[in-house]
Amino acid sequence: MSRIALEICLKCHEKIVDNSSRIECDNGLCGRFYHLKCTELNEDQLNMLDAVPNLRWKCDSCLGRLKTGAKMSQWLENSLREHEKRLEILEQGLQKRSKLNDPPQTPPICPFLPNTIGRKAVTITVLFVLFTTLLGIVLATTTNLFGKTLNQSKIADVDDSRPNIPINSTIGDLDVVDNSTLVILKVAQWGGRPAKNKLAEQALPVNRVVISHTAAEGCESREVCSARAKVVQSFHMDSWDWDHVGYNFLVGGDGRVYEGRGWNYVGAHTKGYNKGTIGISFIGTFTRTRPNERQLKACQLLLDEGVRLKKLTSEYRLYGHRQLSATESPGEELYKIIQTWPHWSHEI
Repeated sequence: MSRIALEICLKCHEKIVDNSSRIECDNGLCGRFYHLKCTELNEDQLNMLDAVPNLRWKCDSCLGRLKTGAKMSQWLENSLREHEKRLEILEQGLQKRSKLNDPPQTPPICPFLPNTIGRKAVTITVLFVLFTTLLGIVLATTTNLFGKTLNQSKIADVDDSRPNIPINSTIGDLDVVDNSTLVILKVAQWGGRPAKNKLAEQALPVNRVVISHTAAEGCESREVCSARAKVVQSFHMDSWDWDHVGYNFLVGGDGRVYEGRGWNYVGAHTKGYNKGTIGISFIGTFTRTRPNERQLKACQLLLDEGVRLKKLTSEYRLYGHRQLSATESPGEELYKIIQTWPHWSHEI
C-alpha cells in the first residue's frame, strides 16, 4: 500500500494534511489512518489513549461492527472506570490497614482522683519514667564505648549495588531521610514482588532519562511510600499483566529511592522510548503541587550515582515525560523544575 493511500482518512475519505490531527490504527497488520475528529472520541478520551498504558485504538475495519463509532467511545470509558475502580479499591485497603495500626485510646490515669492529685500523680510518673530512660541510655552508652559492639552492628549497606558507600542502618529505618544521603531500597525491602519472568536487559550505559510522576497521592514516610509503590506495582502486574513495575526507579517524598527494574533492565514507562532509557517516576501528582526538596535531592543523587556506576553516560539527556508522549506527566510544577537541571534537553 502506498504512503498516499495510508494518509487518506478511511472515515471521510479526505486526505490527511496535518499529521498532528491523525490517529493510526494500532493493529500491526492494518496501520491505516483516521482524522482525530472522525473517531467520535472527545479530547479527554484521545489524551487518555496516550496517557494510559495498554489502551489501544483500532479502526472500524479492525473492530468490526461490535465496537465502532460511539460504542468505541463507551468501551474506552468503561476501561477507564475499571482502571479508577482498581486504584480506589487498593487505596481503601491501604486506609483500612492504617486504621488497624492506629494505637487504641487509653483511659485517663487515676480517673477517680481529684484533678490536682491526678496531675501530681501523672507528673511523678513521667519524671520516674524519664529518669529510668536516662539511666538506661547512660548504661547502654557506657557498654557501647567499652565493648564497641553496638557501633559495628549498626553499619550496613542499604543498597547492595553501592558497596563503597556505607550507610548507617538507622537511616533506612527512619521515616524521613533528610541528610542528602542516597538511600535505595531494593524491591524486597519495600515489600514489592519479584518479576514474573526474565526482563529484557538494557544496553549500558544509556544516554536518556525520562522523568514522570505516578499521578496518584504522594507520601511523606517510608511506610506510606512503600505502600504507594506496591499499589503501582500491583496495577502494572495485575491489571496490565506486565512482568514487573514499569519504572526503573520511583522517588518518594520521604527522600528515598524505591528500586523497580533498576539500572540493568528495560522499563515500560514511555511507549517507543523504553530501550536506551532509564524511567524515574516521582510518587505523587505535581500538576499544582511542588515536590519537596528531599524528593528532588534524592533524584539528583540517583542521577549522579548512575553516572558514577557508568549506567548513564556523562552526557546523558534528561526529558520530561510530556516531551515524548501526549500526557501532562510529570506535572507542570515538576516539569518547570527539571528544566533548570544541567542535563535537561529540549531536543528529541
